Parts: sequence; C-alpha cells; structure tokens
Amino acid sequence: MDGKTQLGDFLQTRRSQFRPADIGVPTYGERRRVPGLRREELALLAGVSTSYYTRLEQGQSPSASPEVLDAIAGALRLDESERRYLHDVAKVDRRRTRSRRPAPERVPDATRQFLDVLGDVPAIVLSRRTDVLAWNRTGHALFAGHLDLGAPDVPARRPNMARLVFLDDHVRDLYADWPGKARAVVGNLRVVAAQHPEDTALHALLGELSAKSAEFASMWADHRVKACTGADYEMRHPLVGPVTVIQQSMSSGRGPTVVVATTEAGSPSRAALALLAQATGEGAARGDLSPDTARPRPRPRPAANSVAPDRRR
Repeated sequence: MDGKTQLGDFLQTRRSQFRPADIGVPTYGERRRVPGLRREELALLAGVSTSYYTRLEQGQSPSASPEVLDAIAGALRLDESERRYLHDVAKVDRRRTRSRRPAPERVPDATRQFLDVLGDVPAIVLSRRTDVLAWNRTGHALFAGHLDLGAPDVPARRPNMARLVFLDDHVRDLYADWPGKARAVVGNLRVVAAQHPEDTALHALLGELSAKSAEFASMWADHRVKACTGADYEMRHPLVGPVTVIQQSMSSGRGPTVVVATTEAGSPSRAALALLAQATGEGAARGDLSPDTARPRPRPRPAANSVAPDRRR
C-alpha cells in the first residue's frame, strides 16, 4: 500500500467515474473503449501535458507540485476531504516511509473527564485505527452492548469499530442503512491511511478486513474518501427499538476522537435513549448488562381474578 499505488489508483478511479458529458467534453457520438475521461481529456482540463499526467498516474513522476495537484483536483471536482487526500498520497510518493511500531494511543485525563460530564449521552473514544479506547455506560450499551464493558481497558481485548461494522453481526444489524455506515467507515480509513502511511498496525487492519470481507474490499477499491465528522443514522437497538441519532466526531487534531450520539429534543429517539440509560443504570446496579437482564423490569400487576386484600383490619 505504497503511496505510488494509492495515488495512481485514486486518479484512475476518479477519472473513470466521470462521464465526458458531465463536464462538457464533446464525444461526437464516438464509441469509447474505456469508461469515464481519457487521460488526455483530464490533462487538458487540468492544464498539464498528457505525457506528464500519464507519468503521474503511473507513478513515474513523484515531484508533482501543490499547484499541479490543485489543478487536477479542480478538474476532478474533488471535495475538500478528497483534495487533502490527493496531497497526502502525493507526499507519500515523494519520500520513502519507514515502517515502525506505532506508539500506543491513550485517553487523556481531560477526555475521561469529558465522558463523565456527558453523563447519559452515549459516547465512545476511538483511536485513529478505530480501536475503542474508552466508552461510557450508555455508549457501550448503544454501540456494542453485547461486548464486555471493561474490554477497552485491556489493550489486547479492545474492540475495533471498523472490524465490528464489517465482521460482527450484532453491530451490522444495528444500522438500518448498513451500507451507508460501512461506506463512511471506509472513507474515513482512507483519509487516515494517507495521513499515517507508516502505521503498520493500521495497514494490517486494512489487509485483514479486505481478506475477510468482500464488501470491504469492494468499497476500498472504490477509493471513497470522506472524513467522519457527523452523520444521521437510524439504529435498530435490541433493547429500545428504533433510534435515530446524530453521530458526531470531535477531535482536537491530536490524540483520540470522541464520538457522541445525540437525538432531537422531544423525539421518540430521545425517549428511547433515556430508557437505555435507565436500563444501563439498573444493569450496573445488578452487575449485569446483558440484553436479557438490562431491560427495565415492569412492576407486577395483580391477576385479573384476584381479590384485593381487606385493609380495614
């Protein structure tokens, strides 16, 4: 997964996704052997020579300037995330990166305090590889209540959200639009992989997911690039039923990312999360948060044919 391959594959994939008519390139009714734009057509739109663009796409010209990359990004109509990705993979191509063992990511004290302040608002703390470094009780109950609450505290047992989304049936069933969630995960991993080309653990994760999930491999080959900041998801929770949440990712740029799930005030989803928080609290008091025992227990009702006790004695 060197930068040369990423850059060339990204440019070729994006070029193939454009129809000439979409950007005003005349075809004069001719039959085209390849989908999308030809190299010479994209080079003309970007204002560079065809031979130069061809060398760039084939990984034979590692010295593309930021101005040239911006011109190509404009011709391909890349959004801001895709533009940054293009620059990142081009930088990887310019230098040899030495693989190294990544430093362990830890949860700062300030982040743990933030989790405490959030109270019953579901929240999880993710590493750049989407390892779960911490979660509060409702975050655990919402996103992965079938797992051990204390799993993030043991590095060897930490869940990985990308792995769960693609390989865990429970998490897969949580999302009504699973393909949308899966594409968001892949798009964010593309961004991170370009920013951290030396992270061997990250690339091992990508290799594992590609080998074990044909859906991940297909989505990865599509070269979707999208930083995860916020998105609406309809979740089908086994305890409280349908819940529509906004998953918002917050990061200072250094250290882990905090993902918070919020709901609209006064909505059924807000009520469902309140019920989940109640169930989580009761389960914690009993020392058991499994789906069968975490559900709030209804108060017993007298049988229909029972006789009320005489309280006049």
